[in-house]
Amino acid sequence: MKNKLYFFDYVNFVLMGLVIVITLYPFLNVFAISFSSYAEYLENPLRIWPASWALGAYRDILGRSTLWSSYGNTIFVALATTVIALFMYLLTAYPLSRKDLRGKSGIMTFIVFTMMFNGGLIPTFYLIRSLHLYNTLWALIFTMLFSAYNVTLMKNFMESIPDSLVEAARIDGASEFYILFRIMAPLSKAIIATLAMFVAVGQWNAYASSIYYIKDSSKWTLALFLREIILGSSIQNVVSGAGEDLMEETVEPITMQYAALIITVVPILVVYPFVQKYFVKGMMVGSVKE
Repeated sequence: MKNKLYFFDYVNFVLMGLVIVITLYPFLNVFAISFSSYAEYLENPLRIWPASWALGAYRDILGRSTLWSSYGNTIFVALATTVIALFMYLLTAYPLSRKDLRGKSGIMTFIVFTMMFNGGLIPTFYLIRSLHLYNTLWALIFTMLFSAYNVTLMKNFMESIPDSLVEAARIDGASEFYILFRIMAPLSKAIIATLAMFVAVGQWNAYASSIYYIKDSSKWTLALFLREIILGSSIQNVVSGAGEDLMEETVEPITMQYAALIITVVPILVVYPFVQKYFVKGMMVGSVKE
């Protein structure tokens, strides 16, 4: 029996090691190329460690005002969407988690229906334009405020909280808003942190909505700026018409692209360790209904 367990541990260790290598290699390769010269990239495009720690790509891209305006726009959109979305999730999930809510099944059916069918891109675009939100950052925020999947996760999590806590609060004369924000919300920190990560990362990486609703380069998000760098034939094509002084191109586009990828990913890598414990707990409890 011990031999079988040792064999299982060995196989599990090998498989997990392969998964780690496959997962980390693309990031290490991008990191190495971003700090390498173009000649070093041509010498070994598959390298996982920089050869000379060249900083030309980072100097050039960090000197672009379009990058910093895109960073500011992305931070504003991600924070605003996360805060407003979480507030809406709480207001929707709490009553749906109560057993005494009338018409609960019908409301849930309507919400789940939107997971399979929605208004579509063209009606949404016309709605945004009719509300005079086209070419504004609020267009990016409003189109990502509600998610039936996220509401369902939060509802399931709140259903796992004992009803006795709510009943005791009601006996003491607490209002529903007091119960929600002073009892249910603090006890739901795990799912709130999980959904906050979902929403923030989704907005951080989203570029399709920026393509649809943004036309001015001053309102670009970071993902859209990164996309333009990757798809552009040269870095000067990326910032043309951006209203800034162009610096002379001193590095090849490939190293600039990889440096932009690193700059885009680092903020998420810094934040994730602080919410990891809530992320795992929220996914385990919020996805299982007791």
